[in-house]
Amino acid sequence: MLLKHITQIYVALVSAVSVGALVYVYAFPPESMFKSREGVPHFTPKVMHPETGEPLSVGELIRHYRGD
Repeated sequence: MLLKHITQIYVALVSAVSVGALVYVYAFPPESMFKSREGVPHFTPKVMHPETGEPLSVGELIRHYRGD
């Protein structure tokens, strides 16, 4: 009987910490949620390659010009 109560308390505590962490991240999002490591916003549309006309992500262009 005691083990059952300890388990319920543990589950409630872990659940409360998880919900608290999610609320905190939602209320105060870190800067990394908005931009990539290179400073490009996550929801940037693709750009057109000037020679071939194919769509490229801005991340690909950054890697190309950095030489990665």
